Order: sequence, then structure tokens, then C-alpha cells
Amino acid sequence: MPEEDEEGRLAERRTLLQNAERLAETVAEAIGELGGDAGAQAALARATRRLERARERAQGFLDAPLAAAERAGAETAEALAALGAAARRLELDPRELEKVEERLFALRGLGRKHQIPVAELPALQQRMTAQLAAIEEGAENVEHLVRATAEARAGFIAAAERVSRARAQAAGRLDASVAAELTPLRLDKARFRTVLTPLAEADWSEHGCERVHFEIATTPGAPFGPLARIASGGELSRFMLALKLVLANISSVPTLIFDEVDSGIGGAVAAAVGERLQRLGTSLQVLVVTHSPQVAARGAHHWRVAKRLAARDTVTRVEELDPDTRQEEIARMLSGRIVTAEARAAAASLIAGGRA
Repeated sequence: MPEEDEEGRLAERRTLLQNAERLAETVAEAIGELGGDAGAQAALARATRRLERARERAQGFLDAPLAAAERAGAETAEALAALGAAARRLELDPRELEKVEERLFALRGLGRKHQIPVAELPALQQRMTAQLAAIEEGAENVEHLVRATAEARAGFIAAAERVSRARAQAAGRLDASVAAELTPLRLDKARFRTVLTPLAEADWSEHGCERVHFEIATTPGAPFGPLARIASGGELSRFMLALKLVLANISSVPTLIFDEVDSGIGGAVAAAVGERLQRLGTSLQVLVVTHSPQVAARGAHHWRVAKRLAARDTVTRVEELDPDTRQEEIARMLSGRIVTAEARAAAASLIAGGRA
């Protein structure tokens, strides 16, 4: 098993073993110089004895040299002891160098095999050990995962079925509520329905097991089709108005914009559209682009949008109207280019009706 920093330790040990014989010879020579009858230790001992015999006659002049000689003798003895210990440590097994080199070469061979530095071998071994354990435990883990998957699938299906039942009930209520709004919006011959289409299991998601979409049929006997494809521009706006009216209390959208929701209608139908837009505006911000005086009279605020040709381009101007100019604009929408007294009176009536 590769160990942390083993390559460095083996390299250092190999260097020591390669130089062990020469180092042992050096240590032996140093011991010979310091020890024995002719060595430094014996010479220091003899010098110390002579200084001690002359000390009493020297009146203190020899105290310092004697102390230094004694310290030198003690340190020489300490050096001899350390050299002896070093010599014993250098009495190495002749085969150890071969073993260290074999281990070092084996580690470097593994590093080349796995194309990583020797220092990364311990981490690699840990990963491979963990992978092997995972493989050995694989059968048990697979069985556990199969059971967990089956339990999760059963839980999902149970929850999705509850959602589907709730959706079917809500779809029935939505269809009935939207149908009640169609006749006043001049869509009395149209039919609306909410369709729940089951999805393939691969398409199941956190939203359940079916796709929800709206379909309409605008003429008797015509087949149902997607709302966005079947309805004309004006019809689509009125269908969306009906939907938004029904869903206003649960809408997460703060602002709705209707572009010519009154297209192709007038009179009582336009008034009905205006009344519903006004009702929707009590819970949401509603912006309406309209040419209908019945719809415009229901608004809380009124802007007039006009285009005029400039020297090189067209300029669009948006002007907020005050109560007087608003009445005049609605009268113009009623009568055309020439605003009559009757048109002004009708405009005042419409505005008053919108406030009621």
C-alpha cells in the first residue's frame, strides 16, 4: 500500500545506504582521533591533571584554563558517545539497499502505469478501494434503488391522480363560468372547453401527468380546436377577457393589456365589454386600446393616441385627457369629425353610466 510521502523517504534512505560504508569509515576515523591513549580525550585528561597540580601555586591564573579544559574534556566525551551511536546506526543490513531500491522502483512504475505522480498513488488507491467496495455492494445498492424507485413512482402516481381529479373538477367549473360570459360578449354561438390530455410517462413532471389547454368552436357544428388557432383577433381578445374575468381573483399577473378587444362589435355588446373591463379593473390594472366610446367611457383614466406626419417621419403623440377633453373625445368617437351637441350629451351619458 503506497504511503504518504513514501517516495521522498525512500529516496533519502537509499542515499544514506549508498553512502553508509564511507560514512562508517569516517566515523571510525573520528573516534580514533578523539579516543584511545593517543587521542584528544586522553591528551585533555593529562593536561587537566597538570593544571590541577599547579593550581594552588598559580594564585587563580589557571582557574579559567582549567575550567575550559574540563569543558573540552566533557564535550569530547559527549562527541565520542554520539559518534558511537552513529556508528551503531550505520551497522546496516547489506540487503536493505536492495529492498529500498526495489520498493522505490515499484512505486515509480505504478506512477507511470497510472500516469500520475508517485505522491498521488495513496489517493488513487483510496478511490479504487472505494470503487471496489461499491462494486461489491452493487447488488445490494441496486435492489435498494429499485425499491426506492418503485416507492417514489407509486407516491408520484398517487399525488398526480389527486391533481388530475382536482383539475377535472376545476375544468368543469371553469368551462361553466366562461360559458356564462360568452353571450354578453357576442360569442353566444361559441363553445369553450378545457382539455386534459394524458402525457407519456417520459413527459411526466412536477406539473403532473397531463397537459392542460383550451379549445373553442366558434360556429355550431364546427369541431373544437386550439383557442389561439381558431379565434380571430377580436374573438381571441373577448375569450381572454372572459377567462380573465373568471380567474381575476387568483391571477398572479398584476397588469393586463387588451388591444381592440371591441373589434367588430358595437352598441350593447360594446357596453357589455366595457362593463366587464371595468369590473376586471377593480382587482387588476387594465390597459385597453379601443375605438369604442362605450368601452372608453368605462375607463378610470383616458389617453388619446394620435399620429401626425412630420417633415421626414411620423410622430406618435400620447396625451392624457382631463374630464372636459375626455367628454369631447368620446363625443368625437360617437359622431365622427363634426362633434354635435347630441354627441356631447350622449358622451356625458356614457361617462355617467360608467361611474354608476
